[in-house]
Amino acid sequence: MSEYKIQAFPKTRIATIDVCTIGMQKHHIAALIEVDITETRKKIKKYKSEIARISFTAWLIKAISLTVKDNERAASYLKGKKKVVIFNDINVSLIVEKEVDGQKVPIPLVIAKANDLSIESITRLISDAREEVLAKNEIVLKSKPTNSEQLYSRLPGFLRRYFWRYLLRHPHFAYSKMGNVGITSLGMMGNVNGWFIPTSVHPICFGISTITKKPVVIDDKIEVREVLNMTILLDHDVIDGAPMARFISDLSRNLETGVGL
Repeated sequence: MSEYKIQAFPKTRIATIDVCTIGMQKHHIAALIEVDITETRKKIKKYKSEIARISFTAWLIKAISLTVKDNERAASYLKGKKKVVIFNDINVSLIVEKEVDGQKVPIPLVIAKANDLSIESITRLISDAREEVLAKNEIVLKSKPTNSEQLYSRLPGFLRRYFWRYLLRHPHFAYSKMGNVGITSLGMMGNVNGWFIPTSVHPICFGISTITKKPVVIDDKIEVREVLNMTILLDHDVIDGAPMARFISDLSRNLETGVGL
């Protein structure tokens, strides 16, 4: 009887490995934060019962997009060594699980102009993306790739990685393919009681963990609150420490107060 087995990766996994290779070369600063979302969760529950069914993830994307829009430098792309490109809209790349060739694999969904979309619209886009079944030759940048993207998995590694370097040197091309904000939500796929630090090629990326109940001091009293653990990667090539701190402060406040609800 064999002591092991060998399984082939789905072709979509190739791009994940390439993104990690290039992402490790970026000058990201990781901020690990805790956000008390107790009151926000109550507002979402009320919103569902009185207005429309929405998901927590969809609201989170909306809240992040509104905050990034108010702090546009955080999602800007480096152009050369002396300039940045700041896009007018917030296009969010979200990881969702899809069925590819009979296997569940993480695939990015790009939500365009998330800052202008309603929470209901974002909820529908995520739901539709999860239910869509892709073929194994449909690579990661879009749910329905172009012919050139279908060739991606057939290229040797050095050419695939050159593609990503080329992409990042051309901000408008990068923005059209993967947006300017990345979100990885392991909390959507399992219970993650803590933080994780993702690897990304985006100017700003969010690693979303699970909501857990924790003791928090409120008005000098200890209360059990619902707390969201989140990691934020910020590109130090395009934003300095003080604006980073202001952005994180704005985001924490918006998440705790339920902006957009």
